[in-house]
Amino acid sequence: MRRRVWRVLVAGMLVFFTLSCQKKAQVKGIELTLDFSESPLTDNLMTDIRYTWKTSADFVRVSKDYYAYVHFWHGNNLLFQDDHVPSVPTSKWEPGKVYSYERKIYIPSFIDEFDPSFKGEETLKMSVGFYNPYDRSGESKREILVKKLKFLPPPPDTPEIIYESGWYDLEIDPESHLKQWRWTSEEARCLIDNPRRDARLVIRGQVNKEATPNQKVTFKINDQAFDELIGVDGYFEKSYTITKEMLTDEDEFYLVIACDQTFVPAEAFPPSRDDRKLGIQVSLIYFR
Repeated sequence: MRRRVWRVLVAGMLVFFTLSCQKKAQVKGIELTLDFSESPLTDNLMTDIRYTWKTSADFVRVSKDYYAYVHFWHGNNLLFQDDHVPSVPTSKWEPGKVYSYERKIYIPSFIDEFDPSFKGEETLKMSVGFYNPYDRSGESKREILVKKLKFLPPPPDTPEIIYESGWYDLEIDPESHLKQWRWTSEEARCLIDNPRRDARLVIRGQVNKEATPNQKVTFKINDQAFDELIGVDGYFEKSYTITKEMLTDEDEFYLVIACDQTFVPAEAFPPSRDDRKLGIQVSLIYFR
């Protein structure tokens, strides 16, 4: 994995925060550096971002713990985001210190190579700032960095994933933790191109612990199990290296997700009228 795609430096900036029901407090002397672990950046890509915040000698401490917002805009559409709490709360930041940590993000597919206006690359606007989540006025939000980033289509050998059977329609809820997901039935299958090389598989999802408290979820390549989740408490993210030896010589293979317990919402949670037979929620299957 290659380090340093984009290196963004914001030095000697002054950042102003509005504290709810108080007069403005000033925070100055923050230098921000961002590093992406992949080069070049493409869509349909999972990558790490290293956030490095450096405070100068004239940094003025704050009493509040602020959230960082990290937004990626495609035109006027918010494509995805990485809002988070810094690893060290901002109320503990001191002058002359460095606060650094990594976070993993997934860049969804958004490039249309068949668009006649497509010129070989796309641009996203990245905006980074701080805000007080308890300030409903929105006045605490202060933009620190705006940067345009270029994205290319994925390499030609990037496997295609087809949700073939055992899947329900995509559901979207921006207010939920998963944001979007598909429910599985008792067994769900994806047909995936065989890359004929080692590849990274990431599966994100959620188990309904209340409805299926001791559910066992089995992940398989074709009919060969390679992992089991038992009694998962809600959200999960699993990452695997799938070696070329685990795959057959065929051009495609099946990723199978099997659940030993399912539930019907209309029966488990009246007055729901949802009579589907549900396994688990899957928000992301990444294979590249």
